[in-house]
Amino acid sequence: MSDIKKIVVAYSGGLDTSVLLQWLKETYGAEVVAYCADVGQGNELDGLEEKALSTGASSCHIDDLREEFARDFIYPMIQAGAIYEGQYLLGTSIARPCIAKGMVRVAAEEQADAVAHGATGKGNDQVRFELSAAALAPHLEIIAPWRQERFRTQFPGRAEMIAYAAEHQIPVQASASKPYSMDRNLLHISFESGMLEDPWYDATQPACRDMYVLSVGPEDAPDQAEYVQLLFEQGNCVGLQLDGLGDLLGQLGVAAEGESDGYTRLTPYGVMRVLNHLGGKHGTGRVDMVENRFVGMKSRGVYETPGGSILLHAHRQVESLTMDREVMRLRDGLIPKYAELVYNGFWFAPEREALQTFVTESQKNVTGESRLKLYKGNIMTAGRRSPFSLYRPEIATMEADPTQAYNQDDATGFIRLNALRLKNEAFRAAKDS
Repeated sequence: MSDIKKIVVAYSGGLDTSVLLQWLKETYGAEVVAYCADVGQGNELDGLEEKALSTGASSCHIDDLREEFARDFIYPMIQAGAIYEGQYLLGTSIARPCIAKGMVRVAAEEQADAVAHGATGKGNDQVRFELSAAALAPHLEIIAPWRQERFRTQFPGRAEMIAYAAEHQIPVQASASKPYSMDRNLLHISFESGMLEDPWYDATQPACRDMYVLSVGPEDAPDQAEYVQLLFEQGNCVGLQLDGLGDLLGQLGVAAEGESDGYTRLTPYGVMRVLNHLGGKHGTGRVDMVENRFVGMKSRGVYETPGGSILLHAHRQVESLTMDREVMRLRDGLIPKYAELVYNGFWFAPEREALQTFVTESQKNVTGESRLKLYKGNIMTAGRRSPFSLYRPEIATMEADPTQAYNQDDATGFIRLNALRLKNEAFRAAKDS
């Protein structure tokens, strides 16, 4: 008999965690508490508590973390400009530490001995969950069934899990005809497994149209472009300006925080809801990539990040006006490392927190407006302005500069000094030849 008396399991109601909940109860003879973090899955949470209880959970905690996820996880990452391997906006990666934080809090409230997750032994999520738990609650035991041979023997593949769920009358979305897995939150939705394991498989073909959830294909987007303006204060989007925004907020069930200079002020969660709607409507933010997992293998994923793509693009435009060149270069040079830390699960590590301190300092003047034009999958810049702009048209102009701030004669010495080492290298090469 196991010494573990109570387990809190990360529960989504999907195939893996539904099977896992029942299996934990049978295998450990322990009380199992289901924990679900609401990080913007939408109607995926409908009926979740009832499903968890009927599957064998003693209780089910549904934790509303939507605002916290947007404010404390998505926004700081956008400020850092984080993109993994030049394509991935880290939607799944950034949600895991947020979920883990909530889960260990509930484990403390429930006086649980262990936490469990349904991440496989081949993926990144096992690392993200467990590194976060280690940083926040090092005393908790962690149960990872996919790393137990007995579990893998019983469930060598998704087909066996689907059959197990059917046998135990557990309703799940995955099926033999739709075997790919999905993970959705406020920032994105990801698709992997099944037919997507073939990197040559075309996920843009008409047969895949029903797979996508957050966006239409660019070819199905409206023929009329749409403009949206974003207001930033110290690197954070705090307001939007858009035709028909009031009606859209009502449709989405999002409350405004007030008005400011023609902008409707919104919380980070409200901004993400609106931008997801707009981006999805216009087919923005789809990515299909083969990425390098932390555990050493390559994997193929398809992602929809409509609102995040808009937010990142708009943020960069305000930065281009307001951020000092060398500060931007330093920050941009840290993007691969920052993104790698998020991807690999080191959100609560001291090095990520140190980088965040620098990022926050770099954003102190990133205040202004960005106007974007959305059209058939494209996010186009249509203007940017800021009261803290470093752009001075009287200096940049190709016409005569009335301020005489820039003397073109000075460029001669500037070029000569920068050319010195190149000339020396050329002289050495000529001598050696």
